[in-house]
Amino acid sequence: MDTLLQNIQEVVGPNGLLTGSDVSQRSADWFGDARCEAAAIIRPASTQELSAVMKLCHAAGQPVVTHGGVTGVVQGALASTDELVISLERMNQIESLDPVGGLMIVQAGVPLQAVQESAEEVGLHFPLDLGARGSCTIGGNIATNAGGVRVIRFGMMRQQVLGLEAVLANGTIISSMNQMLKNNAGYDLKQLFIGSEGTLGIVTRAVLRLQPQLPCEQTALVAVPGFDSLTRLLQQMGQQLAGSLSAFEVMWHNHYDLMGRQSGRHTPPIAPDYPFYAIIESLGVNDETDRELFNRALEQAFEDGLICDAVLAQSDKQREGIWAIREDIEGLIQELKPILAFDISLPIPAMQQYVETLEAQLMERWPDTGRVTVFGHLGDGNLHLMLSIGSSDEESRHEVERLVYEPLTELGGSISAEHGIGLEKRDYLHLCRTPEEITLMRTLKQAMDPQNLLNRHKVLYQSAYQVV
Repeated sequence: MDTLLQNIQEVVGPNGLLTGSDVSQRSADWFGDARCEAAAIIRPASTQELSAVMKLCHAAGQPVVTHGGVTGVVQGALASTDELVISLERMNQIESLDPVGGLMIVQAGVPLQAVQESAEEVGLHFPLDLGARGSCTIGGNIATNAGGVRVIRFGMMRQQVLGLEAVLANGTIISSMNQMLKNNAGYDLKQLFIGSEGTLGIVTRAVLRLQPQLPCEQTALVAVPGFDSLTRLLQQMGQQLAGSLSAFEVMWHNHYDLMGRQSGRHTPPIAPDYPFYAIIESLGVNDETDRELFNRALEQAFEDGLICDAVLAQSDKQREGIWAIREDIEGLIQELKPILAFDISLPIPAMQQYVETLEAQLMERWPDTGRVTVFGHLGDGNLHLMLSIGSSDEESRHEVERLVYEPLTELGGSISAEHGIGLEKRDYLHLCRTPEEITLMRTLKQAMDPQNLLNRHKVLYQSAYQVV
């Protein structure tokens, strides 16, 4: 290891290699509970440096784990003492921005918020948005196929990437930096890396697709009397807002009440007396016309009995206050600690029965300590479940995981909507992917990383790989 690290330092320079306390003081997950245990952190400053580093690691059979902003929640960034961390924090430049073509070329370590702000400066819009925008990086967004709050209109990260560059386990650089919206010349190789969680290659650069800026934003928090009304409201708002609906975020009463009345962390704009609350957002270009359309849609929803109460944001501060109730994940962690967090997707009509059954099972099993909060991206079938049973020991966690995950098979759902698999969900992958799909995943992994050097143990079972 010492010889390898010395050779790596000759490639990346003295600022490119961290050891000792510079490693151990870093967190290895978003919750901050796990410290980095890697033998060293390598910080290349370019794709070429990373390529040289991986050639050295490949020759030595040295496994690595890639770090971006380390905002993941499925243990995808955990590294053991015999692994090296590859951090892309020094590869943080926006290389170019083409306002005519509507694209931006960035390095993988650029934070999402920096991309959003740079696009806005030239009258464009990068639509991916999530609460960790200030910390998460584009490379991590690509590796996990990040979702966020505007998937209902703009799609996942996959839809925002035109091309990318990646380094394979043996140091080979795959530069597929396509800048065209339409390109059917052979296999779309970028798709191998998007959502693969760093197991097939390390993304180093990307060509991002930008959208026209939508400066006029309408936001409302509404109270809804029941789940049937909620689904009808989603359908109706989508139809009446003429394609401008950009977010439809739902909070069950247990989430809304906890973040407001119970914890005192936020002042609820609407009394916490209703079963469901939804944040409805539209984005457009004409404030007066958009506001009129938005208000008319809400009025119709009132007349139809789909809404019991509503608050429309009249300023950015009010809008931020509404979203803070939904996005205060730190508050949820504090209130529910030790927390068990889940990110699932399932057909919308099945959601309410699924949640009611899960809550009943948890309350029966842990009547004194069980707590459930639910919120999520209803429009794209994604729910976030924040559970607490008063313990986070391994046996209890596995018992809860089975209650959460096993019903999803029959419902045609997924154990991971947007967070990925990492280590945390690997044992349950078979519940939502067929044996044939998993076999093909293993075939791809074996072909691209036969020594299992990249994020080993993550996503797929280690036993599936043949180390050579």
